[in-house]
Amino acid sequence: MVFLIVPILTILGLSIHEAIGTSLACIAISSFSSAYTHLKKGKVHIKVVILKELFSIPAAVLGAYLTNDINEKILRVAFSMLLFYLAVRLTVKRRAKDSKEAKIHYERVPLVGVASGFLSGLLGISGGILNVPLFTIFVGIPIKYSIGTSSLALFFTALAGAITHLKEGNVVLSIALALAPGLIVGAYVGAIVSHRIHSDKLRVLFSALLLIIGVRMLV
Repeated sequence: MVFLIVPILTILGLSIHEAIGTSLACIAISSFSSAYTHLKKGKVHIKVVILKELFSIPAAVLGAYLTNDINEKILRVAFSMLLFYLAVRLTVKRRAKDSKEAKIHYERVPLVGVASGFLSGLLGISGGILNVPLFTIFVGIPIKYSIGTSSLALFFTALAGAITHLKEGNVVLSIALALAPGLIVGAYVGAIVSHRIHSDKLRVLFSALLLIIGVRMLV
């Protein structure tokens, strides 16, 4: 999973900053594959993607530039607490109508964009970890559409962060390209599977993933 890329790359000998930059390049590759699949299934809210990215891209660039200046340990603890909160909310939230016609709170999308973009650029994490629960809980998008919409939005956000890190010399292109085939296939398979799982089970699985990542961020 993409959230394991940073720790794995550090184990392989990359500095934390190189691991973050290379991780964003990998996320851009995998999210492009996933987004293409979700688009073919009609599970993407294009308007939400455009509105979110107007705020996510500059936030991701800012986060990438500030990587060396912010106390990462404090931020990781705060981020973990946020993930725990979102996991609980996502589990107990009343199920929304699983259709594209569900009521969407567009006015809340910019805030989601700033939060996920900044943390993606800063920590080299997948912004989808925040996009999906925030889209579902606060914006009102059913989870299958949240996943599809997030994948397309994530591509642009991760690409912006990766380009910024590349300029800073923090992307090891040889590693990103070596991982590309596996990332593309894995993202495609994951997108197909997500359309075959019942929405309620999908929400529980995603909540469990949030808890796992939250714990991993603290270790």
